[in-house]
Amino acid sequence: MANEALERAREGIQSEISHRHWALNAVGIGTTLAICYFAEKALAVILISVLLAFILAPLVDLLMHFHLPRGVAAFIAVLLLLVVVCGIAVYSYNQASYFLQDLPKYTGKIHEEFQRFRNRAESLDLLGSSPQDKSVLNVRATTDWNDVLTRRFGSLTDLFLAVSFIPFLVYFMLTWQHHVRSATVMLFPLENRHNAYTTLGLISKMIRSFMVGNLLIGLFVGVASTLIFWILHLPFFYFIGFISGYLSLVPYMGVLLAMLPPLFVGIANINSADVFTIMGTVLILHLLAMYVLYP
Repeated sequence: MANEALERAREGIQSEISHRHWALNAVGIGTTLAICYFAEKALAVILISVLLAFILAPLVDLLMHFHLPRGVAAFIAVLLLLVVVCGIAVYSYNQASYFLQDLPKYTGKIHEEFQRFRNRAESLDLLGSSPQDKSVLNVRATTDWNDVLTRRFGSLTDLFLAVSFIPFLVYFMLTWQHHVRSATVMLFPLENRHNAYTTLGLISKMIRSFMVGNLLIGLFVGVASTLIFWILHLPFFYFIGFISGYLSLVPYMGVLLAMLPPLFVGIANINSADVFTIMGTVLILHLLAMYVLYP
């Protein structure tokens, strides 16, 4: 009898502990989701800084081989990053201004195609509808894109403040990566610290290789796309090629997204044969990147 009572008490305690663990897990998941929701901008800035730090880490290591202190090497790497970003921004702004000047031509062509398709669809619909249905007028509410963009991205001031923190965070991560790694290792028991230090180094190397590999593969696909779009005489081929190349790396939807920019700018300048050439080129480059270069 005493053993049975003891067993029942033990089962009750285990059941209570399991319920508490479930409740703590639920609270932890809810807290994590709340942080991700309310701290969206801060988390985005931190993640972008981490990715840039992984990309710049090989450059910092290379500069340190010339006997430069880590702080100086990290400063040079961040400075080069700012120069490249500013150059791309200026170049993109100039190309975007030219593109916006020609945008009515592209949108007019697309509108004509959609209007032609809509007229065909309406003619088919009228053939199969009753006279009472023909008098029905459908009214749809339009989307206020200004409100959508305002709610999603906030003001330009908030965006500028968020972006301005990225260079400082990248510099901090590049200069303090060994300190962070050592401090993380100290959280483990003494007998496991060597394995933890080695494992963290391997994880860091793997993530760095993955980021740099994506950058190089996107660059290769972008250069190949630019050359082919130049042969096809697409407008803004030097701009559209790299956009299409990096969009091709998006998981699952990369092929479709990579086809949109060249088809959009070429809709008023290419024929049906060139359309299939563009689609085939994007598909082949995507398969080459995913199944040859990635492995």
